Amino acid sequence: MKKLLLAALLFTSFSSFAQKDIEVNCYQKYAKVFEERGAENIPDGWYEDVIISIRYGSNADCYLGKVNVVEGRVVVKEMQIKFQDGSYEFVKRNYKHDFPVSIVAGISKTLVTLEDELINIMFVKHVKPKKKAYERAPEPTFDF
Repeated sequence: MKKLLLAALLFTSFSSFAQKDIEVNCYQKYAKVFEERGAENIPDGWYEDVIISIRYGSNADCYLGKVNVVEGRVVVKEMQIKFQDGSYEFVKRNYKHDFPVSIVAGISKTLVTLEDELINIMFVKHVKPKKKAYERAPEPTFDF
């Protein structure tokens, strides 16, 4: 009986550790919106209203920034993060791969740095609006 009680106690304590809530980071929140709604095509030009997501492991930080798009691709060397005073600083990183960074559904392909950071640029002003939802009928309030 004691062994059964001990086993039940251990099982409940292990299951409570396993049920920790997984925290959703800023990149995942933005990516979910883009996935659900989609995005318009991104024409060439400068964009001062982008979100730059820098992820490392399970941590993510999202910053306001600006980028230049040429021929449908992000010009990585011109990517800048915005300071609180409104000024900008270039994002200076060394990347594992040197390839053109295309934009798919409003989010750039992932850039991987030599330090294993993952960087994406999200064009939030180009997210499509929410789709119309059907209005549900109220529950009946009368007797049959």
